[in-house]
Amino acid sequence: MSEKILSGLTAIVTGAGVGIGFEICKQLSKQGASVLLNDIDENLTLNAEKEIQSQHGNCLGLAGDAADKKFIHKMVDSAVDKFGSVDLVVANAGITLFGDFLDYPEESFYNVMRLNLGGSFFLAQVAANQMIKQKSGGSILFMSSVTGHQAHKNLAAYGMTKAALEMLAKNLVVELSPYKINVNAIAPGATSTERTTDDPDYNETWSRITPMGRPATVGDIANAAVFLLSPQSRHITGQSLVVDGGWTSLSPSPY
Repeated sequence: MSEKILSGLTAIVTGAGVGIGFEICKQLSKQGASVLLNDIDENLTLNAEKEIQSQHGNCLGLAGDAADKKFIHKMVDSAVDKFGSVDLVVANAGITLFGDFLDYPEESFYNVMRLNLGGSFFLAQVAANQMIKQKSGGSILFMSSVTGHQAHKNLAAYGMTKAALEMLAKNLVVELSPYKINVNAIAPGATSTERTTDDPDYNETWSRITPMGRPATVGDIANAAVFLLSPQSRHITGQSLVVDGGWTSLSPSPY
């Protein structure tokens, strides 16, 4: 039986009731990590927790707002109480609110900033302080996007947050490297998830304009996440890994 590369470690993953976040939780669990799984939807959280536990994984589901700093403290404290440490963090929770720049609502702008940036920033802050207390290092992973590299119609606010997360990863190299904490980002391209099934043309469109001939699967993104959180990448920090089947090399529009 192959060695589980994350045995003895504890991960926190936000926005993980379904989709990419849930798949990351499953893959981390398969590699031996104990997982605190968060989603704002309580039913999704409990169902995801049960599925991972049914596969003999250690998982604690905690529903709540991943942008609320008090709740972020609760997640970190709960992980320590349940599993003994916080070693790996994936700030996956985020929202996409489309809209034309010229009349983009103020409320939508601040909602996107609050979760995509604020939630990621403060999760990293609170978790890093716990890692420093433990004196054992750790890994933090932000969820960026190809929209942080290439412009997309009606996604000015969202794309801005994703580009900012990649800069945050670079800044935290200065702050956290002395404590042996590495910080990176993943920038997924078009990915088939439960959400994209609402668009009957999604897979056809992105298969046509992606050089590798298909959109990503959640497994493609999770595999990259596990690598960047694993001991194999301990000397990689401040980087953003684009997982898009080559789309950003050409950037053809889906519209």
